[in-house]
Amino acid sequence: MARVPSPEPHSPAGEDSGSWRHPSLLVGLVGTGIQASRTPALHEREGAMQGLRYVYKLIDLEALGLDAGALPEILTAAQRFGFAGLNITHPCKQAVIPLLDELSPDAEALGAVNTVVLKDGRRTGHNTDWWGFAESFRRELEDVRRDRVVQFGAGGAGAAVAHALLTLGTGEVVIIDTDEARSRDLAAALCERFGKGRASSGSSPEEALSSADGMVNTTPLGMAKYPGMAIPPDLLRSDLWIADIVYFPLETELLRQARIRGCRTMSGGGMAVFQAIGAFQHFTGLEANTERMLRHFSEM
Repeated sequence: MARVPSPEPHSPAGEDSGSWRHPSLLVGLVGTGIQASRTPALHEREGAMQGLRYVYKLIDLEALGLDAGALPEILTAAQRFGFAGLNITHPCKQAVIPLLDELSPDAEALGAVNTVVLKDGRRTGHNTDWWGFAESFRRELEDVRRDRVVQFGAGGAGAAVAHALLTLGTGEVVIIDTDEARSRDLAAALCERFGKGRASSGSSPEEALSSADGMVNTTPLGMAKYPGMAIPPDLLRSDLWIADIVYFPLETELLRQARIRGCRTMSGGGMAVFQAIGAFQHFTGLEANTERMLRHFSEM
């Protein structure tokens, strides 16, 4: 992904060794049921390693008794309190868009935002999710067949993952969502970007998976707050590879059942780290140390 120039105020070079003299940064994560998120520690540890006083706050809508309708107030408050930016997760990745001044090309194309930079009174939306999934996939499942992949979920994360799958050379992505209109709209948008026939919407998991090489879950199902699976376990078979973007817990019920049946699997941990690497860069103007952040994540 494109590198963001490093702004002078964030460079720790030449600063006094006392921590009170180090550049400071305040950022946050907005979403529902996010108390188990590892993102704050991941950002703060990398920030500290780069000489920043980096503070990352959780803004958990559930804990606050709020919903996505509170986003306008949250963004205004974040600007007033000097936040450098916000990460955005379920269920706000699409709802936040009308509240922003500008979108990066990726965020505009995907219609989903997971990173908002607050600078000079402006709100700029970015999407590092698709790149995060793609980088994780390249590391863990680069050699698998992907002529036809079934994806469950057509929300903000689903839009990013489907974009990544097609960028990685997947022949066709079949999208299944409880909201069939949403899956049709996403498939149409993907075909417009990648070409006719590259994406389609489906309604029958049995039919779609019968001729698939792999499956990705981009729904919240499997999270601690949303236990369960997007499909019955008897639809899994050993020649399918299975990816899940949920990372708390790292082993979702879907991945557990898939491993029992001999499937190759990919957890959401890699995507979580790589999207954080992209967000860290947008917030700080500094390039994160990839191997260090992967190591930090594995130690948590």
